[in-house]
Amino acid sequence: MQQNIIIMSAIQHNPFIVMGKIPAELFCDRETESRKLIHSLTNGNNVVLISPRRMGKTGLIHFCYDNDIISDNYYTFFVDILHTSNLREFTYNLGRCIYKELVPKGKRFVRGFIQALKSISGKFSIDALNGSPTFGIELGDINNAELTLEEIFNYLENAGKPCIMSIDEFQQVTHYPEKNIEALLRGHIQNMQNCRFVFAGSERSIMQNMFTSSARPFYQSADLLELNEIPFEKYSSFVNRLFNERQRFIGNNTIKYVYELFRGHTFYMQKVFNEAFSITENGKTCDIDNIKTAINTILGDKETTYMEILSAIPEKQKPLLYAIADEGVASHVTSIVFSKKHNLDSASSIQSAIKQLLSQNLITEVHKEFSVTDKFFALWINRIYNEK
Repeated sequence: MQQNIIIMSAIQHNPFIVMGKIPAELFCDRETESRKLIHSLTNGNNVVLISPRRMGKTGLIHFCYDNDIISDNYYTFFVDILHTSNLREFTYNLGRCIYKELVPKGKRFVRGFIQALKSISGKFSIDALNGSPTFGIELGDINNAELTLEEIFNYLENAGKPCIMSIDEFQQVTHYPEKNIEALLRGHIQNMQNCRFVFAGSERSIMQNMFTSSARPFYQSADLLELNEIPFEKYSSFVNRLFNERQRFIGNNTIKYVYELFRGHTFYMQKVFNEAFSITENGKTCDIDNIKTAINTILGDKETTYMEILSAIPEKQKPLLYAIADEGVASHVTSIVFSKKHNLDSASSIQSAIKQLLSQNLITEVHKEFSVTDKFFALWINRIYNEK
């Protein structure tokens, strides 16, 4: 027992967190973005938050939720709708999200929410051990999604204090089969006084069109905030501090190597430094060899998954995927120059492949430039198929 205590005390917490909420002292920069987000919300405005996937949208939202101005004065909710495919699933996830946030507040809050959802209140179950209601609702229990959704919005409008609801990957609603879904949501949200919304999304062109096109229901209904890469100087200072505070060291050239490799993409840098920190001994310096070892470990852990992903991609789409991975960021992909360089088929075939790869979220488009969405997947492709 004593030996276990000694071992545990020798284990040092890894400051490069890649899962769950990030404490303020381990959160890198985003001072301007968090200030803007908090300012907009507390001034009664909704916000559109756009960034590439895994650039830190979720972390930023939760960081702002923990700010005293927000935490002391608002009920906060966060729901990710990326994997929803229709209005019923959207409504179900929204309700489950609110329920989970209310449980720690006590039975009174939970019962108030259940009573507000008259269309499905009879479907809630009771925990046999403590007599508390549980979210035993199944998707099929929602018979009238529009009615239940209206009840959820009414609950938020009449909550005990102001609410903030963040909906991640909001562009997903444009893929729902129901007609006029944007108009339905806008009709509810525009009349709400007690709840502010953060519409977060990673598909830039869709999100911008939803909120900047005069033909769309959400036109000019929210402040726009874009999340880009953290400047190198601030990120380098952050990494240095976390290493130095824990009796480890790292040079700016090593940090720059990672930053340029992933083009400042937050999650992938964080994951690499998480692994690199774990293999750097106290009093030692993390160098580029450590970084390469860390990346090799990460790619090795993901290899089976990547092989399965690749095997599911039609053969006609793979050459374009390889070409985009080879370029890192690819532009003019339908041009003759690009086609000849990577031995691709006709422009029409490339266009078809682009459409399919985008729909599967295997590639991302930003300002008519394409990149492989999963940056580790891109590295793996280059090592296996592009001889990098």
